[in-house]
Amino acid sequence: MKINIKKKLKSAGSTIKEMGSINKKSLKNGSYSMAVTAIVIAVLVVVNLIVGQIPEKYTQVDVSTQKLYTISDETVSYLKNLDTDITIYHIVQSGNEDSILEKMLTKYKEESKHITVEKKDPVLYPNFTSQYTSDDVSDNSLIVVAGDKSKVINYSDLYETQVDYTTYQTNTTGFDGEGQIDSAISYVTSENLPVIYTLEGHEELELNSSLTDSLEKANYDVQSLNLLTQDAVPEDTGCLLIAAPQKDLSEEEAQKIITYMEAGGKVMIFTEYTGTDMPNLKSVLENYGVTTGDGVIMEGDTGHYIMQRPYYIVPTIDSSDITSDIKSNNRYVLAPISQPVKTLSDYRDTLEITPLLSTSDKAYTKKDVQNMSTYEKEDGDEEGSFQVGVSVTEQVDDDNTTQLVYFGCASLLDEATDQQVSGGNTDLVLAALGWMCENDAPVIDVTSKSLTMSYLTVPQFDAAYWSIIVCGVIPVAFLLIGTVIWFKRRKQ
Repeated sequence: MKINIKKKLKSAGSTIKEMGSINKKSLKNGSYSMAVTAIVIAVLVVVNLIVGQIPEKYTQVDVSTQKLYTISDETVSYLKNLDTDITIYHIVQSGNEDSILEKMLTKYKEESKHITVEKKDPVLYPNFTSQYTSDDVSDNSLIVVAGDKSKVINYSDLYETQVDYTTYQTNTTGFDGEGQIDSAISYVTSENLPVIYTLEGHEELELNSSLTDSLEKANYDVQSLNLLTQDAVPEDTGCLLIAAPQKDLSEEEAQKIITYMEAGGKVMIFTEYTGTDMPNLKSVLENYGVTTGDGVIMEGDTGHYIMQRPYYIVPTIDSSDITSDIKSNNRYVLAPISQPVKTLSDYRDTLEITPLLSTSDKAYTKKDVQNMSTYEKEDGDEEGSFQVGVSVTEQVDDDNTTQLVYFGCASLLDEATDQQVSGGNTDLVLAALGWMCENDAPVIDVTSKSLTMSYLTVPQFDAAYWSIIVCGVIPVAFLLIGTVIWFKRRKQ
């Protein structure tokens, strides 16, 4: 057999050429893929860098139920108008940062060019906080500074807690970071802050801690006042608060208050049923066209009381400058054990008296409360619509206006009562103080973000109505439908 070597070599050479061509083509395609991959990676890196510079409010969505990582529209509007440079120092050791607080501080920095956030590690800067406070400052506390003014926000104030007395454990119930930061910014950017004097010496109610915290948060300076040792109501008084005295004022004290009011003073008075006549306190009220009625109000309309107790009144919120926000937001106020607030039949025409809270026209009063045997209406009980709260205004001159707010219900100051209407009573008190007090510090009404359930206030009529629907109408309807279907199937 003859082998054509020349032909074989020629064939091998062609194969080698083809393989070289294939390798060159593969190399070319591989290089192209590598180049495309490099370009894609480079584009992704550039896009990531660009996105990293975009504010978080455009790149992150707050999906938490409580909106813990979002600041309210009120705060955003306030920050847009801010014209003072603010520095917020976040006092925290590296690695111990509160993630919720950090994200909120980022939101503040993004919303205003006047806000700077700086982190200060107490390990690295052990003496930093001493220039603002002599107290110990815990991790994740804040110091808000504007010029020479500063305010420390303790970390414990950012979260609300409540003790469960069945287990004696402390539970975290809310996050108030936004409200506390707003309050601090308002404080350091304001010149004059109002002073609220609470009258003492007559066994007045002590303001509960929740209301005191709310007043402090709203930048009110709360101080006590004993008029027996003072010649007059102090000139720096923003408002004089008289919280349900159990004993009457002296004639001298009453006259000092009247003198203060006649010069354009601001007074807020709460009373409760004591069974004791207080003519001197009444003289202050009657000088401004109102007085305290006898007894305690019982509500005859089931839509205006709760817990099957006609004295646990859910009053109608009347239209006024004080109640406008509460009314428009469909909030409730709870006024247990209220005294009627009556307008005198004859008062000077310079007084403008405006109702704030009222009962239905089915209400009635029990005058002899101590010997009361039934909540039901009896012969001799006065019936009609009663006022529970009023405001009184009198123009003194071009620069001064006297303002009085009077509630015949001391329970408006009770913390447990306030919780049943999710803070509605406190909001009413703060609204009344805001109406009276000249406050350079704008009050941004931002409530804490609840981490627990909120109370649902259901009037007695509504509770009975829905009980009938849920326990009676719906089961009967399903029973009838089932019976009809059973009969139809039986006939088939």
